Amino acid sequence: MESNGNSLDHGVGALSPVEINEKSLTLHPDVGMMYRGVSPFTGASLSYYATGQLAERTEYQAGKKNGKFQKWFEDGSIAFEANYSSNKLNGPVKSWWSNGNIRSSGNFLNGRSDGLQQQWYSSGAKFKEMNISDGKEEGMQRAWRENGKIYVNYEAKNGRIYGLKRSNLCFELDDETVIRND
Repeated sequence: MESNGNSLDHGVGALSPVEINEKSLTLHPDVGMMYRGVSPFTGASLSYYATGQLAERTEYQAGKKNGKFQKWFEDGSIAFEANYSSNKLNGPVKSWWSNGNIRSSGNFLNGRSDGLQQQWYSSGAKFKEMNISDGKEEGMQRAWRENGKIYVNYEAKNGRIYGLKRSNLCFELDDETVIRND
């Protein structure tokens, strides 16, 4: 056992997986790192609902989020999944509605949105598609109402917007009557 409480596998010289309750860790906000005692933590922290059901699992290396981060709903179904590298989101990110349907899907590169970002309504109908480059909109951007009708459809190019940024619903009235105040 190392002085920081992490297990060491002396056979291959690599750290064994250590999973501990998140309450055993301390965040040092000045350096953005999690500590176990006096040393930066390497392993996975776990947090639980009052029922005992696993709520979150976060992987750390040398005190920084590094690896998979997962959240679950209280019923045990997956709610969110992402990857971190040196405390920054890096790679695919997904979230789900409590009914099991996909809620969002995207990608991050060094902490910034990058690539196709998608969102869905809880019904499973597509809500939004955004193309992001280095954290900024670039390319076609679209959004739909839950009934499938498009209401956002534009291209973002070099910081400018070309196309329909947003449309409003138009409602048809039954038995429309005009009242005059003469």
